[in-house]
Amino acid sequence: MGDFSPIFAETCPAPVAMSVSIQTAQNVRLEYEPASLGDRILATILDNLVMLGWVLLTAALPLSLKINIGTFYVVLVIVIPILLYHFICEWLLNGQSVGKIAMKTRVVMLDGSQPGIGGYLLRWLLRIVDIGLFSGLVAVICVAATGRGQRLGDLAAGTTVVKLTRKVSLDEVLYNPLPTNYVVQFPDVRQLADRDIQIIREALRRADPASLDRAAEKVQEVTGIRTTLWARAFLETVISDYQFLAMQD
Repeated sequence: MGDFSPIFAETCPAPVAMSVSIQTAQNVRLEYEPASLGDRILATILDNLVMLGWVLLTAALPLSLKINIGTFYVVLVIVIPILLYHFICEWLLNGQSVGKIAMKTRVVMLDGSQPGIGGYLLRWLLRIVDIGLFSGLVAVICVAATGRGQRLGDLAAGTTVVKLTRKVSLDEVLYNPLPTNYVVQFPDVRQLADRDIQIIREALRRADPASLDRAAEKVQEVTGIRTTLWARAFLETVISDYQFLAMQD
């Protein structure tokens, strides 16, 4: 398997921004950006407003109406729902709370899959350290320092929070459904690695002539392919051939 990534990296360096990727059955990678620190803070503020609204509805309103509420009522109706708010919301709403829904963010595993109940539970338990202590300072430091937008709860659960308004990935920009009778023009693209294909896609996205020429030359050098196609047309054909062959495996 020929990997020209290290040699080609200087000409067309791969993006360094962290993303959470989901690989589809069609070998297409969908990329999601981690939610920014601002997104997460705003979501937390909105969730706190929701919880404040619940307290006003279940405690302040009855008291204003001179309705006596006992300890059992306070614990069962007010305290427990507030304590379990984030866990219950994320578990039942597919990784979202009201604040996350408003900010269009969601909790996912680092591989893009949906967390299990254990993951949500770990995140919830460590909120005491992340957000309960020092007014969220620990969470802010962790999210800023990890590079993957993870607080302590995320590190323990293997999760992060991503934006649902996801960026268009290189695969999606260049992916076209192939017909079932598609004919592979360059079978030798099997010698390439997934990393090579990602770099070729990046070169195509940038559309820089020097990068395209360099990528085409390197592909031909690694695979032994000879063609009279222009660099861009050749690389697009390589992508389609590789995609089709990957779907047959």
